[in-house]
Amino acid sequence: MAGRYAVIMAGGKGERFWPLSTSKQPKQLLALVGDKPLIAQAVDRLEGLVPPENVFVVTNADLVDATRKAAPLLPAENIIGEPIGRDTAAAVACGGALVKAKDEHGVFAVLTADQVMGDLDIFSATLKGGMDLAEQNDILVTIGIKPTYPATGFGYIDSGAEFGTAEGVEFRKADRFVEKPDEATAAEYLQTGRFFWNSGMFIWSVPSLEKAFSCHCPEMKVLMDTLTGYAKDGKIIEGMDATYPSLGKISVDYALMEKADNIVMACGTFYWDDVGAWPALESHFEQDGQGNTPIGQVETLDAAGNIILSKDRLTAVIGVSDLIVVQAEGVTLVCPKDRAQDIKKMVVALREKGSYDELL
Repeated sequence: MAGRYAVIMAGGKGERFWPLSTSKQPKQLLALVGDKPLIAQAVDRLEGLVPPENVFVVTNADLVDATRKAAPLLPAENIIGEPIGRDTAAAVACGGALVKAKDEHGVFAVLTADQVMGDLDIFSATLKGGMDLAEQNDILVTIGIKPTYPATGFGYIDSGAEFGTAEGVEFRKADRFVEKPDEATAAEYLQTGRFFWNSGMFIWSVPSLEKAFSCHCPEMKVLMDTLTGYAKDGKIIEGMDATYPSLGKISVDYALMEKADNIVMACGTFYWDDVGAWPALESHFEQDGQGNTPIGQVETLDAAGNIILSKDRLTAVIGVSDLIVVQAEGVTLVCPKDRAQDIKKMVVALREKGSYDELL
């Protein structure tokens, strides 16, 4: 039986949660929801399925020390820092190399460090079932989440014929991946029962990943081969320093998932939240009688529907509605809820000014 492994991608900047999330302390290192950093929660979810010594984290080089502190259950050498970001295909190739260096036939899940999940028994069954099928078949498994409303912020997977059942979880062929739709299209998707949210989580064996890279993205096959050699010598950081500068940026979705014809989707029925921007917190914190979501030292008067986070000081809000108000890290942010996605644009604009680097 092949060994079971997990690779957690933890290189995101979390810019949509600025100013609480910064480049030095991004979203995955914060206890944004719950009492542990999101990366620690991602590790905890693997208990009983993948031993800590078989869990790898791929993050940014300058976040390695902070990630090791946030995820103390993992061996320090299992937390690897990329010298520069080259998108998710490179991170997957790096994780594949780490797994292959230990087990040439290993089966591993690719997970993210910044999602929130519930129904963990169902989540574990989904991972275990996917690993069983990935060991037995030359397939690339992706996890789709059964949608509960017509979301426009997620990509979708159009599922097809039934592939089988494992651990009580239904698996279907994945027919195609669809970009984020408008609301009317998302409502149509919901009606069909075929479309699932694209969670960005995957399961495959080392041989199936290598074969897929060879067919669809040879540059990543070369990278994985090269890094495997370095990883066997305990020198994968030197390998990334040598190879990453010349790599092109490409996501694993574009590199593999939108091209391969052997993709199987797990029908995920566990609670899942991408926690992509400030409005996502409304479903995780208690609201007051006016629909405000106060987090920290907050007082309101004649205010409704606001998300207010105030760290280490009082923030008082009067007579306003549907705003995001954040006081954190020496910054005050005020933004309409329906423009939450533009916070990333503000971070980019401030970075270009060059005057606020310590706050970003």
